[in-house]
Parts: sequence; C-alpha cells; structure tokens
Amino acid sequence: MAINLFPQSALNPDVRKREVFGWAMYDFANSGYTTVVLTAVFGAYFVAGVAAAEAWATLAWTSALALSSLIAMCSMPAIGAYADLRAAKKRLLVLSTLGCVVGTAALAGAGTGDVAWALVAVVFSNVFYTYGESLIAAFLPELAREERMGSVSGWGWSFGYLGGMLTLGLCLWYVTWAQGQGLPATHFVPVTMLITAAIFAISALVTFALLKERAQPQIQQAEETGLQASLARLKRTWHEARLFRDFSALLVCLVAYQAGISVVIALAAVYAEQVLAFQQTETMMLILLVNIAAALGAFAWGYVQDRIGHRPALGITLVGWIVMTVLVALATDPFLFWVAAVIAGLCMGSSQSAGRALAGLLAPEQQRAEFFALWMFAVRLSAILGPMTYGLVTWLSAGNHRLAIGATGLFFVAGLVLLGAVNVPRGIAAAAAANRKARGQAPAEQAGGG
Repeated sequence: MAINLFPQSALNPDVRKREVFGWAMYDFANSGYTTVVLTAVFGAYFVAGVAAAEAWATLAWTSALALSSLIAMCSMPAIGAYADLRAAKKRLLVLSTLGCVVGTAALAGAGTGDVAWALVAVVFSNVFYTYGESLIAAFLPELAREERMGSVSGWGWSFGYLGGMLTLGLCLWYVTWAQGQGLPATHFVPVTMLITAAIFAISALVTFALLKERAQPQIQQAEETGLQASLARLKRTWHEARLFRDFSALLVCLVAYQAGISVVIALAAVYAEQVLAFQQTETMMLILLVNIAAALGAFAWGYVQDRIGHRPALGITLVGWIVMTVLVALATDPFLFWVAAVIAGLCMGSSQSAGRALAGLLAPEQQRAEFFALWMFAVRLSAILGPMTYGLVTWLSAGNHRLAIGATGLFFVAGLVLLGAVNVPRGIAAAAAANRKARGQAPAEQAGGG
C-alpha cells in the first residue's frame, strides 16, 4: 500500500495543499540567505577578505549579527502585535522580503577594506530576514491541524533546506568556474550575493501568489489601528505571558539551545577555514552536505515528533547537538569534522522544526503573530548570546576556536536541562482556554493552564 507523505488530513479543513506549498516556498526562498550569506560564504569572506583577517574580524562579524538581532528583538513584538490587529501578516511579509533582498544585493558592493559597508548591509538584511521568518511562522497554526503541527512544520523546514542547497549549489558552480579562471574572491563573492538575492526574490513570488491571509482585523475604529494600539496590545501580551507558563518556559529553553545553533550557522565556515584550513570550495561543499542532512532530518523528524511527542523529540536532537560539539572540538583532521557536520545537519533541521511546531501548539489563536514574535524575540536574543560568546572567547583566547566551540556546547546542555520545565499538555490547555476566553466562552482564570 502506498504511503502518503503529504496527507490532506494533516491540514485544517479549508486549507488546500497548494497553499501549504506556497507557505513552504518561503522557507525555500529565504534559506539561501542563511546558507550563503551567514554560513557558507560571506561570513568567512568578511573575516579573511573584507577585514583582512585582523584579530578583531571575527568579533566584528559576530557583533554585527548581534546588533541585527537586537534591533529585531526590540521591534518584532510590536510588528507582530500590529500584524494581529490589522490582519497584516502577508503585507508585512512582502515588505520584509523586499528589505532582505535589497540588503543582500548591497553586500555585493563590499570589497577589501569596505568593513563599514559590509557590516551595515548585513545588519540591514538580517533584520528584515528575521521579520520574514517570524511572520511566515505565524501562518503555521492556520494551515496545520494541532496534532500534525510537527510534520507540516517539517515539510517547510525540509523544503527550505532544498532552497538553500539550490542557491548554494549555483554559487558553488560559479565559484568553481571563477577560480578556474583565476578570478579572486573579491570578484566571485559579490556575484554569489546577487545570485542569492535573485533566488530569494523569485521564489518568494510563489508564496505571495498562493498563501492566504485568513486572519481578520481585530479592531474596527481607524484611530485604534496605528502604532499606539499595537504597542498597547504588546504590553498586554507581556503582562499575560505569565499565564502561559509553558510557552514562557519554551522561550527560555529556546534562548539556550538556539544560541548554540546560531554559532553553527554564523561561524561554521569561519571555524572550518581558520582551524582546519578549508578552502572556499571545500567549505561550500561542507555546507551543502549539512543542508542535505538538515532537509532529511527536518522532513523525517516531523513525523517522529508527531508520534513520540514534541518534547522528547526536541530533547533527542539536543543530545545530538552536544555530541556534535564534542566531535568538532576534538577534530584534528577533516574526516571527523565532516562526520560532525552531518550530525549538525540532522539536528539543525529537526530541532528548528520541533521548536516552531511547539510554539504553534502553545500560542493562542487570537495572538499568533504576537506569540510568534515573542518566539522570534527569543531566537534573536540567542543570536546575540551565542555568536557574541564565541567571538569574545576567540578574542580573549588569542583566536582559540576550539575553546569557543567547547563553550558553545554548554548552550545545548542548558537547553536540554531547561526543556524539562515545558509541560506540553498543560501548555495546550492554556492556549485552548485563552481561545475560549477570546470567544466569550470561558473566564479569564482558565488561561492559567495549571
């Protein structure tokens, strides 16, 4: 009997598969940005080329990523509140995509010595990338049934890694050709930025064509639809967050383990080139392998987490991350590093998919964009904490990247410990109580969830 990997029964009654394809296409579109810009190409190029391998280069790169995360942290919750009030997720998604595409294309203008230009462009592009990541995640509960949130989230993450592989593959082809012609990195890296921007823009058009905005505006009076109303709504969300103790516990856990993942995303190429002397093409092939493993992990693990439970599934991936950091710290030859890279890929897709699915389960229906903005707030906080810790350790230890990756492993250990505080059934009950309250069917006290 044939197995249907994409069953209609996983979706809400009014959702068609083509719309889920459109939603997943955004993961496909934006994955090239993280894969090429943050992980495989531009980070290492900035350290070795733009900043000429100065002692402060890694810290400057991680500081720029931290600044972009700080900006997103401070602004994303209000944007999420505005999106809920005005039912504007899709409109804001278009604007955030445009911002990231323009910022990525601007990176093509960064050559040797253009440190300020490169840092401004990466901050700009990463802020808008973050906005889009939060907004697209808020559509997940509208598309998937509660009991199938994990597998549908996995569809998106795995398809996203295919997009990252396509973008990286095209860039690798061009870089290989350019090196064969004797062209320097100052020539071929800018071209990879333009390739990445173009694929992001073209692929996202499918999302905008197929994805629907199902939410309805929650306020009617024109004077209540501006920034002031959004900020007031955000203030209430922060106040009410204590009623959703398991969502709050998930955010704390998320900050810990995502800090480690942020290091892998931002500094894998830097580590490979600085510690193991990888060449640009070797690094790109390494990241391509990571993306293949991540796609398989995200797709398969989504079904596993629906079967064994979201918290155990996430916990298993965190154990895998701990093993990965130990192997990387011990690696003195490329083989062990490649093994660690495969483990990282499998864990990356599955852990990020599991985290998004858990957030979708614990977020009340009327505040999805807000709660996913809080989720993204935690992700961005981790993107400050992880890379900055790595950058500071390398700076203070005179470039000891092994010590820095060892410190990164502690984030995954902390995430595994903190995961124990998340009670998924209680959190789902709290979200359901909040939904009933919003519909006038339950008293406010029921949102406490125990």
